[in-house]
Amino acid sequence: MNNKFPLIETERLILREATKADAKDMLAYLSDPEVVKHMGLEPFQSIEDACDEIAWYESIVKNGTGIRWGITLKDDNQVIGSCGFLNRVPKHYRTEVGFELSKEYWGQGIAREALEAVVKFGFKYLELERIEALIEPANLPSQKLVERSGFQKEGLLRHYEYTCGKFDDLLMYSILKEDIHI
Repeated sequence: MNNKFPLIETERLILREATKADAKDMLAYLSDPEVVKHMGLEPFQSIEDACDEIAWYESIVKNGTGIRWGITLKDDNQVIGSCGFLNRVPKHYRTEVGFELSKEYWGQGIAREALEAVVKFGFKYLELERIEALIEPANLPSQKLVERSGFQKEGLLRHYEYTCGKFDDLLMYSILKEDIHI
């Protein structure tokens, strides 16, 4: 991958770099308790919170540990969610994938379209062999989403993360490069 942030285009979406200009749009959905309740985050309170999230996106690219795309509809440049990789371990050809979407767009197949495009990008351009998704057991919609996208459930990681003052169990899902056609 070169130094230019990669753009991903799908049938309905443009996945692009999120910038500080997107902070207001991101605050709109990341301040929604229903959107963030399974993300290990408290609802955002301010533009500064959204700018901190964008700074984290920039830092994971800079450090080579991930890449996160802002999700936009082709006919509208507004960021309505994000999808991308974190905790990348190039030595082992693996990474985690994460995603969230504004509640206004739930149930329209947008998250699936973004996820599948990002997964294909990872296998094709980042030389990944394995992509993992760690999902809270109560987050049934995300479990269904990754399963429909070809991920397999591997097991339960007990008290795997400590977020928002509590220990979280997470289900481990994965997809391998050989599982899909690129």
